[in-house]
Amino acid sequence: MSVAFTKDEDHEAAAANLPDRPISAHPNLVTPEGLAQLEAAFAAARLAYTTAQGASDISDDRTAMARATRDLRYYTARLGSAQRIEPVSAPDKVVFGCTVDILREDGREQTYRIVGEDEADPAQGLISYVSPMARALMGREVGDEGQVSGATVEITAIR
Repeated sequence: MSVAFTKDEDHEAAAANLPDRPISAHPNLVTPEGLAQLEAAFAAARLAYTTAQGASDISDDRTAMARATRDLRYYTARLGSAQRIEPVSAPDKVVFGCTVDILREDGREQTYRIVGEDEADPAQGLISYVSPMARALMGREVGDEGQVSGATVEITAIR
């Protein structure tokens, strides 16, 4: 047996032992859209698992099976702990699921929707309810100010 073969085999075995995806200690609050995203991700993970299981020789791609198993465990846990929160139709304070407009000290206006951890995408204006920005805004009203990273932001609208 060559050394190269042994190293490849060791690399494949190590890749197959993927660590679990970390699960947050915070409550798993989700919007209705976030729950739908979790359900879709779970279905995709289940399909990947079934596909990897049905491969002619599982040892050919242990990484795919390990990844599918890991993702299936993660999404099973996240769906099991999901707490769906219905949006408030006309919030007078910043709450989970609402959209909030802010004005920064430098004059920039930004809009964020406060969502669950799994659906957060800051580039799309979706921030996790446990993020520093969301924590600075939660419970506040239009005209209130909050401190984020040493800077002041003012709430200009809530919807």
